[in-house]
Amino acid sequence: MSGRETAAEHRPTAGDGGPDTDVDTAGLPADGGEPASEVPLATPGDSPEDDDHAEWTDDDDWTDEALALLRAMRAPHRLNRAKQVGFAFYCTLLILVIWGGVPSLGLFLQASMGADYTGHGPDLLAAMPTAVTAGALATVLLAVRDALWRGPVVPPRATADWLLAHPVRPRPVLRPWFWLSCGLALFPGLITAVGGMVALGLTVRVGLPAALGWCLVGGVSVPLLGVCAALLVQRSERAARWVRRLTPYAAVLILVLIVQSVLAVAGHPVHWLELAEMWSGPWGWAAIAALAPTPAAVPGAWVAAVLAVGSTAAGLVLADRAAATVSLTLLRERARTAAGVLAALRTVELRAARLAVAGATGGDRQLRVRLPAPRRRYLVVLWRDTLALVRSPARLGRAVLLTVPAQLCAELAHGARGGFSWAAAAGALVFGYLAVAQLLEPARIDTDDVRRASWSPYPFAGLMLRHAIVPAVLGVLLATAGAAAAVLAGGGPTAWLPLIAVPALVGAGLVNACRGKARRDLLYRPVPTAGSTGILMFTAWYAAGPAVALLVLTLPLAAALRTGTSNAVWQAAVLSAVLTATLLRWAWTRATELPRQA
Repeated sequence: MSGRETAAEHRPTAGDGGPDTDVDTAGLPADGGEPASEVPLATPGDSPEDDDHAEWTDDDDWTDEALALLRAMRAPHRLNRAKQVGFAFYCTLLILVIWGGVPSLGLFLQASMGADYTGHGPDLLAAMPTAVTAGALATVLLAVRDALWRGPVVPPRATADWLLAHPVRPRPVLRPWFWLSCGLALFPGLITAVGGMVALGLTVRVGLPAALGWCLVGGVSVPLLGVCAALLVQRSERAARWVRRLTPYAAVLILVLIVQSVLAVAGHPVHWLELAEMWSGPWGWAAIAALAPTPAAVPGAWVAAVLAVGSTAAGLVLADRAAATVSLTLLRERARTAAGVLAALRTVELRAARLAVAGATGGDRQLRVRLPAPRRRYLVVLWRDTLALVRSPARLGRAVLLTVPAQLCAELAHGARGGFSWAAAAGALVFGYLAVAQLLEPARIDTDDVRRASWSPYPFAGLMLRHAIVPAVLGVLLATAGAAAAVLAGGGPTAWLPLIAVPALVGAGLVNACRGKARRDLLYRPVPTAGSTGILMFTAWYAAGPAVALLVLTLPLAAALRTGTSNAVWQAAVLSAVLTATLLRWAWTRATELPRQA
């Protein structure tokens, strides 16, 4: 009796397990041999070493037998897996109900008893055309960027390395992973649609069924089209090159749309431009559909809905057929990258995960640029830091882009009152910190491995303090440019106030750069305070620098931005100076300990 007949005789009768076709090596022979006899061990055509093999014929097809064997092997583990998925779903549902459902229900109850939220309706309708377009475009951009290192069709390493190397059809193995990615992408879209329904129902008094139905057009079509586009990028190196090339321009466009949305809320809409943006593609069709049940509806909403649904259906059909055509070599590379990133996340090595993703996506492209070498010893560190940033234009670009929302938040804090003013000032500090953090990469590279600083004539702590000079200068220049643009656009003198926070934010970034190896022991250390957890302690350690800067500067900066009085400005400036000195001293202390830890 042949090995094929033997496997067919003992094949389990369970149905196809979808993503359960994942291989669990617990049931494999210890010597790594085949689970059944006479099973070929290679698939032709996917790698150079397989070019000499003959093509598989229908008689060599072991797909049904292999999947049935895997389902039988995974049967003891399927219950545990179902428990884990159920618990994750329960926790997610609980969070959504507590933080979303209950407050929304309370707002509707208050509205039924006479509370009026329609005062926010005009602002919401003014912001929606460009804000929804920007959000949808950002969703597609994130999906295709994800495809540069992972993608929607990434089975586990065991499947890519073992199962697909056997004579099995790729489609039954890979297709479930594509649809699993579609389901995971669809979930946040549904949540966003429900949030849009609540917002429109409270502020515009739109019927909830109509609001939900129209919001679902974008909430369903945009994520699914993003997954389809991601599959194209995963399969095609040419498409991946275009994504890398166009990402900076897409990011700038999203930022411009956000600025346009803010200007529309401030009373300066450009209706013809909004109309052109909404009809420019699927990202704008979502905005047209969301506006359909409101007084600001755009003509042709049903056309936009049909286009969105039709393009999504066509994309899913084409992507379903193409899911099985991803090369085995690419699948193995992506599976290894995804496994490495997941391992880094499980060990809380967040920087290692970021570096792995950046290396796989090719995001930080290096330019071959030379600068004249300095003749003074004290200029060497400044020269190296400047050269490193010039050779990484992506970091400079991100710093520039992040400066724009920081300045916008500062402008919002100027015209706000109470809690909204504090929130806007905190947003300005957060975006400002993220901007200067892009400029501190040379310091982080030296702290990744202190042996890299062996060239320096300075002690390691002194070298770290010198690493703060170039980011501080560039941060001040970026803040000055942002303030000048705000003043030219009609802003007041308070637009210059974010400058006083730049040195403190650089010090906060340097504190984080010198934190050393991850303190995973904090995750498991017993805490004396009731309600505290190890996760909170680790988060406090991980983000100690920016957290302190945010807590100390938010209220004084909000007061200075809101009032603009000389007393408030001087208080914010003095507090920022004291905080800068404290953070630099803290960074110096941390940097002193790093060589000892190494």
